[in-house]
Amino acid sequence: MKTNSIKTIMTKDVISVAPEQSLLDVKHIYEKEKFHHHIPVVENGKLVGIISLIDFMYNIKGAGINDDNEIYKTLRVKDIMSQKPFCLPTTATIEDAAKLLAKGHYHAIPILENKSIVGIVSTADVIKFFLNKTP
Repeated sequence: MKTNSIKTIMTKDVISVAPEQSLLDVKHIYEKEKFHHHIPVVENGKLVGIISLIDFMYNIKGAGINDDNEIYKTLRVKDIMSQKPFCLPTTATIEDAAKLLAKGHYHAIPILENKSIVGIVSTADVIKFFLNKTP
């Protein structure tokens, strides 16, 4: 297991947002099918934060699905993001990610190479990996 690179299970086409974007943009990302529940926040090519679905839901305060709700236009990503998210390098293993995710503090981990985000790994990704290894 220690030789299994995190790169083999990470989502590589990471959808991210910038700190100045509106929550309407975040809402539209979450409305897409099969989207993981964490959105990295990137500024000048560098990871500066992360938004979880829980962060989003807590901060919209029942705004609902109407795009015209004022909260989607007035709040910015920077207003609700968690700053300085925990991340792992591309040299990490699946075991490294599994140990961190098992602690329950994180549900997704951005994967960085030279301080730039190149992937993201969620708890579900790790579970799927181990389920596929089970005979």
